[in-house]
Amino acid sequence: MTHRTGIQVKTFLTCALAVLFMASVGFAQEHPTEHPTKTKKEHPTKTTSEHPKEHPTDATATKAVTKEALAVAITSFVNADSKLKGGFFMVYDPVSEAPLLLTLTKVHEDKLALLSETLFFVCADFKEASGKIYDLDFFMTSDDGGLVVSEVIVHKQDNKPRYTWSEKDGVWSRKKS
Repeated sequence: MTHRTGIQVKTFLTCALAVLFMASVGFAQEHPTEHPTKTKKEHPTKTTSEHPKEHPTDATATKAVTKEALAVAITSFVNADSKLKGGFFMVYDPVSEAPLLLTLTKVHEDKLALLSETLFFVCADFKEASGKIYDLDFFMTSDDGGLVVSEVIVHKQDNKPRYTWSEKDGVWSRKKS
C-alpha cells in the first residue's frame, strides 16, 4: 500500500461517508456466523455457513460510524488505491513473500464490525489475475478526521484460512490455522 498523508485519506473517506448517507445499502447474510460476536457461541448456528467463525465482530455500530459507512469507506479506499497502481489493489503476502495484485470482488457487509469506539473490522474478497481468491481482513481507525486503514491481513487464499479467531474471556485473538 502506498502511504498517504492522514489528511488526504481522511478527506477522501469523509467524502465517501457523505455519499453513503445518500444511498441505501442492503446487508447480505452470506456469512451469518463467521465472525465472533459479543455472545459466547462455540459453533455457528447455521451448518451451511461458507466459513466458520473467523473474524471478530460486533453487531452494533456507532451512530457516527455505521456498517454502511464502513462498506463505503473500504470500497472507496480500495478503488482509490487501485487507481494509483494500474487498476490493482496491492498487498504484500508474507506466505508467498511477494506482492499480490488484486481486484476487489466483494465487501462482506454482514462482517463489518465495531471493535471499540475507534477501531473497526472489515472483511473483503479479492481476485488475483491468476484466478486465486483472497479474503483480506482490514482494520480501520476513526478520529475526528474520518476513517483510516490501519492494517491489512491476508486471511485466506482460495478459501483456506491462514488463521482463525478465538475468544477467551471476552477477548478475541488470532490463532494460526
